[in-house]
Amino acid sequence: MSSRDPSLSPTLRLRARGALANETGRFETERREAFDDGWDLPEEERLLRTEVRIERPRSALTYNRSPDLPFDRSVNPYRGCEHGCIYCFARPSHAYLNLSPGLDFETRLIARPGIAAVLERELRARSYCAAPIALGTNTDPYQPIEATHRLMREILEVLAAFRHPVAITTKGALIERDLDLLAPMAAEGLLRVGLSITTLDPDLSRRLEPRAPSPARRLQTIRRLAEAGVPVRAMIAPVIPGLTDSELDRLLAATAGAGAVAASWIVLRLPREVAPLLRAWAEDHYPDRAAKMLARIREIHGGRDYDPAFGKRMRGEGIWADLIARRFRLAAARHGLDRAQPPLRSDLFRPPPRPGDQLSLL
Repeated sequence: MSSRDPSLSPTLRLRARGALANETGRFETERREAFDDGWDLPEEERLLRTEVRIERPRSALTYNRSPDLPFDRSVNPYRGCEHGCIYCFARPSHAYLNLSPGLDFETRLIARPGIAAVLERELRARSYCAAPIALGTNTDPYQPIEATHRLMREILEVLAAFRHPVAITTKGALIERDLDLLAPMAAEGLLRVGLSITTLDPDLSRRLEPRAPSPARRLQTIRRLAEAGVPVRAMIAPVIPGLTDSELDRLLAATAGAGAVAASWIVLRLPREVAPLLRAWAEDHYPDRAAKMLARIREIHGGRDYDPAFGKRMRGEGIWADLIARRFRLAAARHGLDRAQPPLRSDLFRPPPRPGDQLSLL
């Protein structure tokens, strides 16, 4: 950007952050903007640091009926994500907290301690019918604050005890910490992992996803999961037209070489506040190609920044979307990643007995 965004204080220093602005959330009644008040007083610079607030959850499971998604329920232990991916489709959800989808999304995080106990209560309900739970559908459950709060670990302990099927989506290397839980669940057909990787270029990754593991580290994570017997799907997401789409074959070759057994892709989508954030990021980091890239994105989404219609939002439409789909299909077949994964098992689900429960006679 040629000048500092007015939503930021001139004394605020950013380091390893994705967004370049912190515009007021769309549900707030007032808009905040930094301005010179005429008092020429020196102010000390301050580094923007991550803050974590606590929310006591009343429910754990969230249900959806989207035809674009292969699951109908999910659990999210955190709100916001410190990885700071500029393209993250979940950024607009921070507006519901009266926070900005910009820098607030990656610096003002919400942890939900106690969510594992709430989940256990919901799984014990007599009306509950087991089906795969998705973890990591909104924000990454293995973002850096998980090392301290360990909410994902607690959730997995509950799911393992209940022998409940689960699909995890992440780009976090911290998932390796939980291999002692993941490997036995995978051996029973209860678990699989989708590892998200966008580019093999470490410099581009550092700009796109400033606090996420490097591409090389993510490949190492795939390898370690695969060696432990955990089936990994390489998620090439998002594919960014004019920026990362040329890497499709190399990405699939690298993830297959690391041990991935399947692959999928999603085109870049820019709902609500994500569009201006991505636009400012592109103009700042890649001014020579920003206009072409943004024009290509609009072509794929029917002339708009984003088309939310079911069946289109994940893949787009038109010649460029068809070209990406064809290139992905051919590359996936070439590298043996075009296979369908077996369904996760729900028939093993059994609530474990609690102290004081009457023992079964059968």
